[in-house]
Amino acid sequence: MNPQVEARALVDKLRAYSGRPLTFMEVCGTHTMAAAKSGLRSLLPPTVRLISGPGCPVCVTPVGYVDHALALAALPDVCLTTFGDLLKVPGSTHVKGPPPTLLRAKAEGADVRVCYSPLNALEIARAEPHKQVVFLGVGFETTAPTIAAAVQTAAREGLANFSVLGAHKTIPEAMVVLASSSELRLDGFLCPGHVSVILGPEVYEPIARDHHQPCVIAGFETAEILRGVAALVGQVAAGVARVENTYPGPVRPGGNPKARAVLDDVFEPCDSVWRGVGEIAHSGLGFRERYARFDAARRFDVAVPEPREPRGCRCGDVLRGVLDPALCPLFGKACTPDNPVGACMVSSEGSCAARYHYAEVAA
Repeated sequence: MNPQVEARALVDKLRAYSGRPLTFMEVCGTHTMAAAKSGLRSLLPPTVRLISGPGCPVCVTPVGYVDHALALAALPDVCLTTFGDLLKVPGSTHVKGPPPTLLRAKAEGADVRVCYSPLNALEIARAEPHKQVVFLGVGFETTAPTIAAAVQTAAREGLANFSVLGAHKTIPEAMVVLASSSELRLDGFLCPGHVSVILGPEVYEPIARDHHQPCVIAGFETAEILRGVAALVGQVAAGVARVENTYPGPVRPGGNPKARAVLDDVFEPCDSVWRGVGEIAHSGLGFRERYARFDAARRFDVAVPEPREPRGCRCGDVLRGVLDPALCPLFGKACTPDNPVGACMVSSEGSCAARYHYAEVAA
């Protein structure tokens, strides 16, 4: 079916829903941006809400991690490599003046370089053996396999000047916490397409079974997201809660075995702190002991200050889905993409950035 024709048919189907008000959450930054760009929420009936959760990896990375990265950047002979979104995320402010960022540290002389892949960081480590090259490993199950593969490569080549400051997080464990939240009272999840490609649909079974939360995996085009929302409404109307895959081409049972094998070889589950949510058990990926020498947190002994969130920033509430971005007092005033106060306005996948760029109607 033509995507536009399908989208119109799905909108008509959703607007025919006459049951109780429903709230669904998507936990994928790509869904966040796609829904905002298309104005998808304005197509939904008032009884069906789609809110954004902690689906942006940069946004959920706590301020203490940024402080740690800044401490490493200040060391002599350290080259800090990172994806671009992290450059403008503010660290803790302990003195008067603008908050520290990696971009500011770079301007002041620190060796901070943007990489589009951890393989770029490996190239720097090979070319500049006098430098300690640290890659900032931030992301979910989608980026973690490439970073794990880079670590495997460094181990095979004996690259002693490459390491990773890890902050990898796993989505299903956070979804369990959100499913139990009395703040939200969710009716189901629109599950992330990219993460599901790696993990497979089975990882959401405990959420559907134990928390009676419908889980629907969806793609990223407007019609695909609407298809997922319609499937969620259908499950609620039928009184069932199961895992449903409406993105069957890329998402297969069992996920991507090769990517999962690489992850399992290098990393093991660990507790992890999520901005706005707190510590979630087994929701992070820490280095296995055989790769501990590539853990920058162990390799470098640096003093990291007590983390402080930016004053007035409501990113935590936005990430938990309890605050619409536009209702933050700083939104569009003190906090803009050019002058961000919080990570949700910095990242290209952040809820606040999505709302700001596309003037999306309130959810």
